[in-house]
Amino acid sequence: MVMRNIVKIDEEKCDGCGQCVDACAEGAIKIIDGKAKLVSEVYCDGLGACIGHCPQDAITIEKRDADQFDEEAAKAHLAKKQSAHSKTDFVCPGTMAKKLREKGQSAGNSAAVVPSQLSHWPVQLKLVSPQASYFADADLLLVADCVPFAMGDFHNKFLKERSIVVGCPKLDNADFYIEKLAQILRGNKLNSLTVLHMEVPCCFGLTHIAREAIDRSGTKMTFEDVTSDLQGNVCKTETVGN
Repeated sequence: MVMRNIVKIDEEKCDGCGQCVDACAEGAIKIIDGKAKLVSEVYCDGLGACIGHCPQDAITIEKRDADQFDEEAAKAHLAKKQSAHSKTDFVCPGTMAKKLREKGQSAGNSAAVVPSQLSHWPVQLKLVSPQASYFADADLLLVADCVPFAMGDFHNKFLKERSIVVGCPKLDNADFYIEKLAQILRGNKLNSLTVLHMEVPCCFGLTHIAREAIDRSGTKMTFEDVTSDLQGNVCKTETVGN
């Protein structure tokens, strides 16, 4: 055994969503009895690629005595896992990435009285994967989660033809959101970014999150900052950034 960095999972915080399983390139994590667990120390490289994918902040890196990381053993383990199609791995159905329609595809065939313009799932910024295919070359909408309730024409006016992530800048972890959005920006070439929030003071934190994420990602881009009043009317629009 050697003193080295290795993943530590707080089972009290873990909700078993399975995002860390997908994020671990070595296959070192598995959902067992509804909780994420380290399968073997030799499969964990200690770099912590899984940390940013955990919506519950249940994963950290600790330095302790552990078996040395074995790259060849990890590759063999991963190959075996892939050959079995990961049939025993649990993935929460509510967080599985899905495209609901392709860009430009009509929503007219929907059985709903007013067709939805939502093009993918999930939408919560905590739950989305930065590598999801619906972020590639996307017009991304970062929206405060109260907006769609106030804005009656939200789907056709803003959501149509856009990918979306939602969150609350007052109640949720802003730093987590900044890092997650920065990962999306680093990993995808976005066509545009639009930030949509309410006029109440706390909601302007979403603009701060977008600014900080752009800085953290090293991306050079501007974004449209749109403010809605409590009746759902756009009361201000401005371009923010470099």
